[in-house]
Amino acid sequence: MPKKPRGRERLVNCVACGRTMPRDKSVKYSRMNVYSTDLKTADDVKASTYVESHYCISCAKSKRIFEKLKNRAIRAAAKGERRGRRVSGRWNSGRRW
Repeated sequence: MPKKPRGRERLVNCVACGRTMPRDKSVKYSRMNVYSTDLKTADDVKASTYVESHYCISCAKSKRIFEKLKNRAIRAAAKGERRGRRVSGRWNSGRRW
C-alpha cells in the first residue's frame, strides 16, 4: 500500500450526495468529455477535457463505479468459465487436485 501523507487530508465533497469526506477515503472517477462542432467537414474541431469526480463509498457502489475486490474476483472467475474452457472427463487430466 502506498504511504499516506502526514497530517490532515484535504476534504472533498461527493458529486452525487454532497457528503464531505477526506480525499483518501473518496473514490476518484475520471472520464473524458469530447466536444465537437456539428459540421461534418474537414474543418471539424474536436476538443476533449478530463473531468475528475469524487464519490463517497455508498454512492460509488450504487452507481457501480466501485466494487469490492472479492466480488470482482468472483465475477472474473465466472467470466473465465463462460468462455468454454474444455475440461476432459479423464481422471487426472492435467488438473492438480
